[in-house]
Amino acid sequence: MPGINIPARLKLNKLDGVLILLIVAAISWLWYRSSAGIHYQWNWDKAFTLVMTPGRNGELPYFFQGLLATLRLSLWGMFFAGLLGLVLGLARRSTWFFLRLPAQAYIQLVRNIPPLVFVFIFYFFISSQLIPALGLENVLRNTPAKINPWQSFLFGPAKLWENLFSGILCVGLIAAAYIAEIVRSGIDAIAKGQWEAADSLGLSRLDRFRFIIFPQALSGIVPPLAGQFISLVKDSSIISLISIQELTFVGSEIANSSGLIFEIWLLVGAGYLILCFGLSVLFSSLEKHSQRHYQIR
Repeated sequence: MPGINIPARLKLNKLDGVLILLIVAAISWLWYRSSAGIHYQWNWDKAFTLVMTPGRNGELPYFFQGLLATLRLSLWGMFFAGLLGLVLGLARRSTWFFLRLPAQAYIQLVRNIPPLVFVFIFYFFISSQLIPALGLENVLRNTPAKINPWQSFLFGPAKLWENLFSGILCVGLIAAAYIAEIVRSGIDAIAKGQWEAADSLGLSRLDRFRFIIFPQALSGIVPPLAGQFISLVKDSSIISLISIQELTFVGSEIANSSGLIFEIWLLVGAGYLILCFGLSVLFSSLEKHSQRHYQIR
């Protein structure tokens, strides 16, 4: 009978086995200490019942509403941070002083302020003024509760649009400062000869960047960009402090109301783990795709 072929990526070496045993031992020890040391009585049945219970009108369970809100906040935050970070990174390299100086000042300012302090400053002093200035006050604050399914899927309940918008801006503005430096360093890593080769082809500045420089820079940008986007998902938990109902906020409410502190927070951690691991796998595939032109055929 032929043996079963195990894919190379699934084969484990001795070190993998040791690490797995250490993780199992650590989890077992923590489980024992929580029961014997602090006399905590685990109640997973009640915890799963709570997180799976739908709303009064048949809505999605509150826990999964928070998980979906975190996913929505993270994806829109990545989109906004990616665009702004790209613009800031290009401005950071610009030969024009009036573009380079503001970009550099913004990057240094955001990177040297604790994220929590930035969130409070933005939410209490900027967000309340920014929404009317952008002409979004009527859309975000006065939209009827009854919206179409696509709007609900993309942006959530209409009554929380203002919170979502503020949260996206907060996490996006913070992440954009780091993404700008990732973009700048990736472009700076391109050899001088590539720029000269692009010039010799007579390409315009835009075409030179689109077809020669940026595709090569992308392979160096993707790994740190993946780490930054994963950090954005985890940093979105800070937004719970300004009463945005994402996973951490929802988990805190459920844990405090039920008394199932350990169970609920472990489930919250599992939710973040699933989101971040899925994002890690996605970026791993993207990294392989971006480096395909380096592979020897």
